[in-house]
Amino acid sequence: MKEIEIWQCGLIVLSSILFFLCSPFAKTKEQFFMANYQKNKPSVWMLTGSLVISWIFAKSITNAANLGLSFGLVGGVAYAAYYLSFAVAGVIIYQLRTQGSYKSIHHFLNSRFGRGAILLFSVLIGIRLFNEVWSNTIVIGSYFGTKGSGAYYGAIISFTLLTLAYTLKGGLSSSIFTDIIQMGLFTILLFVILWNIFSVETFSVKKVVTSGDWTMGLGGNLLLAAVLQSFSYPFHDPVLTDRGFISSPKITLRSFLWATVLGILFIALFSIVGIFAQHKGMEGQAAVMVSKAFGTVVLLVVNFIMITSAASTLDSTFSSSSKLLAIDLKFGDSLSFGRWIMGIIAIVGTIPVFLNAEILSATTISGTMVIGLTPVFLFWKQEAPKISFFLSVGCGLLFGFILVFEALPKELLLTSGRYANLLWVNIWGLLCCFILYFIPIWIRKQ
Repeated sequence: MKEIEIWQCGLIVLSSILFFLCSPFAKTKEQFFMANYQKNKPSVWMLTGSLVISWIFAKSITNAANLGLSFGLVGGVAYAAYYLSFAVAGVIIYQLRTQGSYKSIHHFLNSRFGRGAILLFSVLIGIRLFNEVWSNTIVIGSYFGTKGSGAYYGAIISFTLLTLAYTLKGGLSSSIFTDIIQMGLFTILLFVILWNIFSVETFSVKKVVTSGDWTMGLGGNLLLAAVLQSFSYPFHDPVLTDRGFISSPKITLRSFLWATVLGILFIALFSIVGIFAQHKGMEGQAAVMVSKAFGTVVLLVVNFIMITSAASTLDSTFSSSSKLLAIDLKFGDSLSFGRWIMGIIAIVGTIPVFLNAEILSATTISGTMVIGLTPVFLFWKQEAPKISFFLSVGCGLLFGFILVFEALPKELLLTSGRYANLLWVNIWGLLCCFILYFIPIWIRKQ
């Protein structure tokens, strides 16, 4: 066991050194905050790879595997539905850039709803970025020791600092450059895992397809909730939206649409790890249990997948946090200020690690709190009073707290089973958000 831990530590250190040596050094603000190297802007496949790997978080593939274990194929498909967010964001951002000439999400909101909207929106973004740090690093920690152990905390802190080191070097440029390497590694390693799983005689594609029941109580609630949240979820994630404004509109749209297909495919494929665990009657963290069952080599492969996916998300989180405060909120656009922000978010974002937070809640709760953005972006061409934005977004936040405290009356839950509360909080919440968004528009027309 000691030998495995040494190999695991070596993978983190060596990959971080490789990323540090290979990533570009940003000498200008444009390179650091916008990955802008004049004519050398990301191509379709470079941007696609960056989008996909920066959204295939360590927590995402962990959740996909665990949902496969709990619900079978429907669990994996349900979580993969969140990746419809790429298509939604790609189309809306394309329209914002070509029809509205907007240069960022903040530019659009400021011109339509004012500085107050920017500040409220930035709070939502801040919650998202804050969650992305701890919810990914605790996955890394789980491969080094039990929750709360010294090895667990040591791995988390070391991994965070090593990832921070190479991101400080190039900012968003480093993030996008290393994403390409991480995407290639993830694809190869996923193939290795699936090869081992389907090499087991008692397991087959038929077992995957027939696993689980397609009912509301056994994954259907989560599937519908994910589809509903995909219309607002992407817009509160600067890791995704920042990449929507660095290449030409056409290249960006094509990249986002390809990312939709690949993201759904990769998440669904990784859920097979959980389906295999279900087939074998395993319990606990599916990815961990399956990797241990296949021995040291597969355990290290799974561990390396978690390292690459967590690192790709973490470096993107650091660079987006820096851009948010330096460029979007204009607190100071110097390189030194941007690098200081990265260090601060690394420290603050690690605090929940010591408070026993749960990783799935980082997706479902934050996704509900931003449902008020749905009418804002779906109907962005509609001229609306400033109050429409605040009523809709405020309503979404309210329903987010209703979800946290499970305060929705049981009479309003029209389906049963796991995630029924999540689904119906989102349905009733969206209905209220749309009503509150359009009432001021109707009043003004009258």
